[in-house]
Amino acid sequence: MPEPIPLRGPVRRADRARQVADVLRQQIHAGAFADALPSEAQLTAEFAVSRNTVRDALALLKDEGLIERAPKIGTHVARRKYDHGLDALLGLKETLRGHGEVHNEVRAVQHVVPPLAVARKLRLEPGEQAVYIERLRWFGDLPLSLDLTYLVPDIGGEVITRDLETNDVFALIEEISGGPLGSADLALEAITADAHSASTLHMPEGGALLLLERLTKLEDGRPVDLEYIRMRGDRITMRGSLTRPPERTDWRLT
Repeated sequence: MPEPIPLRGPVRRADRARQVADVLRQQIHAGAFADALPSEAQLTAEFAVSRNTVRDALALLKDEGLIERAPKIGTHVARRKYDHGLDALLGLKETLRGHGEVHNEVRAVQHVVPPLAVARKLRLEPGEQAVYIERLRWFGDLPLSLDLTYLVPDIGGEVITRDLETNDVFALIEEISGGPLGSADLALEAITADAHSASTLHMPEGGALLLLERLTKLEDGRPVDLEYIRMRGDRITMRGSLTRPPERTDWRLT
């Protein structure tokens, strides 16, 4: 039998505070607290840490703008994030259905010769035009995302004749193609907001953005839509359900 790995420590207060903040942050986003968070004494008991550690954790969340704190009033949720799923192919309007109304500010509609990297992903010939659409996506009076979309010309040409202010592009593609979308390849990374993106999205320059590159295909595998979506990291949480691939689940020793 292998020797047990010795415990290492002690754990610094800052590390404990980060651990507490990580749990509380997700509880806030999940709606675990209707308004007020538990008291410092309750959090101290729940997490088995010192009151100073709890205060440090709450200070982290306050700096992120998630909570507000005041003497004799306590700690309250300042704002929540909206969940955007990673395990279903949905547009923003579909994703936030039931939470409020999404509308689009159409900033550009053009026929363009796309960069070669974009043409390759959409299986276009060099020099062949694509349809380019740029939209600022609003959720009520909050700008949530800035979407740059390249569409193959036959479908894109029809898409831009439709109402782009109130419709998701996905719904329009399915209506025009006469069939459902099939799948999408995506890459998600964190970036900081440049001055132009920050101004457009009404957020501080250097703030957190989630950049999603998504190549969407029809049911037959044909790529039709390539998007670069900048989402406000302070208002969107990406969520999904993952499963362990079969070739990785054989835990038996041989």
